[in-house]
Amino acid sequence: MNAPLAPALPSSLWAATATPGIATPALEEDRQVDVAIVGAGYTGLVAALHLAEAGIGVCVLDAGEPGWGASGRNGGQVIPGLKFDPEQLIAKFGVARGEAMIQAAGGAADEVFALIERLGIDCDATRKGWIQPAASTVAMRGLEQRAGQWRARGVEVELLDEPAVARRIGSVNYLGAWVDPRAGSVQPLSYARGLARAAVQRGAAIHGHSRVTGLRREGSRWQLSTARGASISAERVLLAGNGYTDDLWPGLRQTLIAANSFIVATQPLPAHLRHSVLPGGEVCSDARRLLLYFKQDAQGRLLLGGRGPFPEPREAADWAHLERSLTGLFPQLAGVPIEYRWSGRVALTQDFLPHVHEPAPGLSMLLGYNGRGIALATCLGRHMAARLAGQGGDFPFPITPVRRIPLHGLQRLYLGAGIAWYRLLDALL
Repeated sequence: MNAPLAPALPSSLWAATATPGIATPALEEDRQVDVAIVGAGYTGLVAALHLAEAGIGVCVLDAGEPGWGASGRNGGQVIPGLKFDPEQLIAKFGVARGEAMIQAAGGAADEVFALIERLGIDCDATRKGWIQPAASTVAMRGLEQRAGQWRARGVEVELLDEPAVARRIGSVNYLGAWVDPRAGSVQPLSYARGLARAAVQRGAAIHGHSRVTGLRREGSRWQLSTARGASISAERVLLAGNGYTDDLWPGLRQTLIAANSFIVATQPLPAHLRHSVLPGGEVCSDARRLLLYFKQDAQGRLLLGGRGPFPEPREAADWAHLERSLTGLFPQLAGVPIEYRWSGRVALTQDFLPHVHEPAPGLSMLLGYNGRGIALATCLGRHMAARLAGQGGDFPFPITPVRRIPLHGLQRLYLGAGIAWYRLLDALL
């Protein structure tokens, strides 16, 4: 019986420029491990790394290769925090839980760059900060409150007025901004490949092209079967598919909206244009409801990303809305050719928070980063490894039941309606 073809790594700037990956051969024979992880993105790779360092036998399985999903397709921005500000988290969850979430999310970018340095990962890591600009007075008031809350917690934030934000970004479309110095940038696929290499060097096993098709409990252990016929027996299992979560566990895919995020990248900019856009090397995502995010890569290409149609793109015209946004923000780049176009799935949750589930003994699930996966998956992947290793300590985010989003089958309809509504609000405010 022929095994189904593994998904190919999609064409993108990151696929074209990433450091080489290690061999992750398909699982060909049955084996037993302490922990099996489904998904070789940041969550699964970071968890496997820390488990292996703790001397725990761990195996990662993926239908593609490390970084095949959102971990190799995102915008490369390492941004700390959550969609909610610190005071909102405390009001929602109380002081103890709120502070734990604030500490974890607020320090998440620190974890990324510390891990890159410790492991010596070659991924074009830079740490020049994050600019979040506002296009309306209402949005700017919200950013001022956000900046004040983080300043009160010791972060050396900046507030920019209209002339200052125009100088720092290179666009006159914004009224002001705040700057978070904790943030930075990576080549995301190189980061994923570096994590995979480090995990294997420390004893983890990673098998690509090994789609998990079955998950069942037998006695005190879990049995994972793959499309190629081989299986894994494990005491504990972590499901870490995020925006590419499938139906392996009933109802889990329906807890998320897997929205498409589209990205375009120009050819490397000539020097005079390179210095006209984000000359300080910061990353940027604005305060719209349907935000735009942009940065330069190591070779001076400008990347710009944002929401796109729900279906997978098929032709260059599917990115036309982003190309219009690019020249609308940066008229000086008119005529600069677009060199790469690609997309990936962002896992959106109803409450805009990461979700942690433990629906059965020995089974954990961690997903739903809402567009901040590089930092959050790195931080929470480490916390999950500690939990799977039985090292004690409370997980910083609450453990919740698996709850399907009502009428999830209509997600294309209400996602499209929501996008239209948010575009209207962005235009009015």
